[in-house]
Amino acid sequence: MIKLMSVNFDDCIPNWRTQLETIEYNVLVVVREGKVRYELNGEEMIAEKDDVLFIPQSTRRSGTNWNGIPHQKHTILFTMDRHEPTGIPFLDEGKCLKFNLSHIQYAYHRCERLYEEMRGDKSYRTMICLGIMQELIGMLARELEKTELAPSKRKYADTIKSYLLEHYRDPIEIESLAKLIHRSPNYATALFKEVHGHSPIRYMHQLRVLEACSLLLHSDMTIAHIAQYLGYYDTSYFYRIFKKYTGLSPSDYVLQGERPDISKLFT
Repeated sequence: MIKLMSVNFDDCIPNWRTQLETIEYNVLVVVREGKVRYELNGEEMIAEKDDVLFIPQSTRRSGTNWNGIPHQKHTILFTMDRHEPTGIPFLDEGKCLKFNLSHIQYAYHRCERLYEEMRGDKSYRTMICLGIMQELIGMLARELEKTELAPSKRKYADTIKSYLLEHYRDPIEIESLAKLIHRSPNYATALFKEVHGHSPIRYMHQLRVLEACSLLLHSDMTIAHIAQYLGYYDTSYFYRIFKKYTGLSPSDYVLQGERPDISKLFT
């Protein structure tokens, strides 16, 4: 049986470090920004942005900021009954692992929700936290069952992703993305979906809607101005896209008061 101990969010802590010790719990680490250096059973492991790390109980572990540069990460500490197999291979094998998730943004939001619930006092908090934790473990187990991607595929998909992160406000055409990796448009679309779980155009809309959510809550820009700023020159189309990904119109999103759960953007 899995039992949560604590959920932490390390937000660019100067001089962050953990002493060398044999830990009596399991750790899931989800890195959001920067890099973190661990020594695990005498071997160095560097985890960076978008990496997920599993450190099993009884590991001899220490950690520091990589090259003294602060990082940002979620850390989940939990225990299990050593005598009862979970049926989850990576948990039962008890080996240190580092890997990537196709739906890393969704994982970020689940970690955020878990962090908030662990610090709250609402009814059924324990049940909800355990459910979120089980979902995260299931996502990781499913990811590890996938056939290992060829390094070239990962490289091509990441090239497209990096371009979209920098140019998501610009007009995006699949033909242009395909030229980045010298492949056909159909291949580029299928490859990106295989690696990241959705099409490049869907990812572009996700980035735009996330930015729109921030601007709606933290700027004085009008909805029409936000739409144009994000590359939607038809405001009604922006309304449809925003509602498709959040379940709310831009106006309702603002009126809701507190920030709604937008994790559905990444499912």
